[in-house]
Amino acid sequence: MRKMLIAAAVFLLSAGFAQAAVQGKEVDYSAEGVTLKGYLAYDDAVEGKRPGVLVVHEWWGHNEYARKRARMLAELGYTALAVDMYGDGKQANHPDDAGKFAGEVAQNMPVAKARFLAALNLLKSDPTVDADKIAAIGYCFGGGVVLNMARMGVDLKGVVSFHGSLGAENPAQPGVVKPKVLVCHGAADSFTTPQQIEDFKKEMESAGIDYKFIIYPDAKHSFTNPDADRYAKEFGLPVGYNAHADQKSWADMQEFFKKIF
Repeated sequence: MRKMLIAAAVFLLSAGFAQAAVQGKEVDYSAEGVTLKGYLAYDDAVEGKRPGVLVVHEWWGHNEYARKRARMLAELGYTALAVDMYGDGKQANHPDDAGKFAGEVAQNMPVAKARFLAALNLLKSDPTVDADKIAAIGYCFGGGVVLNMARMGVDLKGVVSFHGSLGAENPAQPGVVKPKVLVCHGAADSFTTPQQIEDFKKEMESAGIDYKFIIYPDAKHSFTNPDADRYAKEFGLPVGYNAHADQKSWADMQEFFKKIF
């Protein structure tokens, strides 16, 4: 009888663990008449409200990689929303299209801000989220987006750029930037020049921003994305995956989140 009770308890316990898991769902929202298609991920085993994190995609668009990062954040106990900056979940399969899509957004910051804020408001309204604790991370194109949202005064606790663009049409001004900033940059990233890095640091310091700039040795552009090696081979792009830099930058992000939250 005792063995049967123990077995039953073990079964119920394991069943409980099986039911508690990361949940992911597609969500539609809109900005200025454009339908945006996001992906929300959270762990239903976490009780109560928790910080929320926006995930801004690479120039390829809102794809499975962005969703994977959202699920990884959910595994850490956050609610994450992989956003759509292009509209209608549009994706690119070729660098020419990716550059076109990214350029259209980057050259129209009011539109970019409206789409970002629509995602932010959606995340804040989710019942699992503490609306006072929101951060944003971005990859490549998305890294540039989150840095520019910080420059434009969007109310966030922190932003993290992974191999993102550093340039700004409207540089940060003192008293405007609210979030703390973490930049994760590859030492072998040929898309960014040493002068651009120096200019970015001067910009942050002149504006009095609490920022940290981490450089990972031997890491090329897109060092966090395992698909980067395929892109390099298929399109001749100077990109590449770096497992060590990927893991280290993710750990650095976690430490950053512990401080801001």
